[in-house]
Amino acid sequence: MRKLCKYFSHTELVLWSASVFFILLSFCVFDRESYLTLIASLVGVTSLIFNAKGNPIGQALMIVFSLLYGVISYTFAYYGEMITYLGMTMPMALFALISWLKNPYKDNKAEVKVNSIGNAEHAVMWLLTLGVTVLFYFILDHFNTANMIPSTLSVTTSFLAVYLTFRRCPTFALAYAANDVVLIILWVLASLSDIRYISVVVCFVAFLFNDIYGYINWQRMKVRQSK
Repeated sequence: MRKLCKYFSHTELVLWSASVFFILLSFCVFDRESYLTLIASLVGVTSLIFNAKGNPIGQALMIVFSLLYGVISYTFAYYGEMITYLGMTMPMALFALISWLKNPYKDNKAEVKVNSIGNAEHAVMWLLTLGVTVLFYFILDHFNTANMIPSTLSVTTSFLAVYLTFRRCPTFALAYAANDVVLIILWVLASLSDIRYISVVVCFVAFLFNDIYGYINWQRMKVRQSK
C-alpha cells in the first residue's frame, strides 16, 4: 500500500478515491443487488488510473472489465455493447497489453513508451473505423439491438480507442472519453426502464473524468520522454 501511495500522485489518489466513493454510493442508493455491476465498475475505474500512468496493469484490468461489462450489456439487450467489448475491446486490450509490455520507456516496465502515428496511418485508421462501423450497424440491426444510433456510435468510438491504445498514442484517452459520453447516454436511456442502471451511468461519468485526466497525463509523459 505504501508503494502504491508513493507511485500515484495526490491528484490521482483523490481522483480514484472519489470515483470509488461515488460508484459505491450509487450502488447503495439505486441498486443493492447487481454486485457484478459493482465489481465491473471498480475494476474499470482502477484500470483507468493505471492506464493514465501508462502502466500495463491497466490493460490487464481492462480485459477483466470487458468480460464483466459484456455480461452486463447482455442483460439489457445491448448486444452491440456485448459484441463490441467481448469481440473487439477485450482482444484488443490483450494486444495492447503485449504491445505495452514490449515497449517500456527506458526499461521501466511500469511505464510504456509514448508513440505517435503519421497522416498515412491516420487515414488508414479512419477507413478501418468506417468499415467497422458499417459492418456493426448491420450486425446490431440483425439482433434488434436497443437504441441503435448510440449503440453504433459506441462501436465507432470503441474501435478508435482500442486502436490508438494499441498504438500507444495519447489520443486514445480522448477516444475513450468520447465513448464514455455515448455510454452515459445509452445507460441513461436504460435507467428509464430500470432505475438500477443509474449506477452504471455513474460508473461511466467516473470513467469520463479519469479518461480526461489520462489524456492530460499522457501529454505530460510525451513531453517528459521527448526530453
